[in-house]
Amino acid sequence: MAEEQDKAKKLNGVQRSAILLMTLGEKAASEVLKHMDPKEVQKLGAAMAQIDNISRQQLEDVLHNFCSTVQEETGLGLGSDEYVRKVLINALGQDKAEGLIDRIIQGGNTKGLETLKWMDPRAVAEIIRLEHPQIMAIVLSYLEPDQAAEVLALFPDRVRVDVTLRIASLDGIQPNALNELNDILEKQFSGNSNVKSSSVGGIKAAANILNFMDSSVEGEIMDGIKEVDTDLGQNIQDLMFVFDNLLEVDDRDIQTILREISSESLVLALKGAEDALQEKIFKNMSKRAAEMLRDDLEAKGPVKLSDVEGAQKEILSVARRLADAGDISLGGGGGEEYV
Repeated sequence: MAEEQDKAKKLNGVQRSAILLMTLGEKAASEVLKHMDPKEVQKLGAAMAQIDNISRQQLEDVLHNFCSTVQEETGLGLGSDEYVRKVLINALGQDKAEGLIDRIIQGGNTKGLETLKWMDPRAVAEIIRLEHPQIMAIVLSYLEPDQAAEVLALFPDRVRVDVTLRIASLDGIQPNALNELNDILEKQFSGNSNVKSSSVGGIKAAANILNFMDSSVEGEIMDGIKEVDTDLGQNIQDLMFVFDNLLEVDDRDIQTILREISSESLVLALKGAEDALQEKIFKNMSKRAAEMLRDDLEAKGPVKLSDVEGAQKEILSVARRLADAGDISLGGGGGEEYV
């Protein structure tokens, strides 16, 4: 019984949600999924496909936690977007309220962009590849960082640098830009002439996208940006969550990350890490595991820098996935963007 309880406790948030959805039945589960974004649907779908041999104890634990959570919730806040919209219009009038509403409640003019989130990166790249780089930057800013990174990687080097610079420099979208987006997406979302601006892009958006790029491509883009604007390039770099930022992650969360990665990847990644980060990893392992890792590091001969960077990217990808699932919290310069 104790062993079954331990297994139940080890289930992460996505796995628990997947188990809950499978208990609801096809119809009810499909209704729930309709209210989720593409990334959430993909994660839950993958988790449901991997579920195998769930014990009665694990199922009871999931259902008990769900019931406990539901009992703590209220209906306050449901449908709050429409409530806020009506209150602001009644208080300020239609004209004055529109600009404020757009800054507070995004989504009224992004139906076409939301459709892009469900598309394959190559399909998105094909749709926007002949558009002006400013339009490309706006579109990528609306996508999830990992999807935007995959799209950006499909463009030539010169285009990557130009578009990333524009993403970092975005400071709201003017009506004419929204009209151009309407044309690109075949009028799939409305172009409201009263819209003053939509807050997308910026330095953090650029940093988040670059975090998901391969190291070599990321380096080329950063070099190109710094050639054009040194200060902007440095500001982007400061906000990126890189491997050394794991030093600032809580010990408990480091332990969660370590459970998700292979020893081979860890050895490769630590070959290029600072001593302080290596020690942080060692102290969050069992004594025996730490000793074995030290031995493996010492025995490992020279390795290619590209292999080290690839392993570090792999670990960072795992960390971001766990952070997106709510299982850990990433610290560091760009940490608040991943919680």
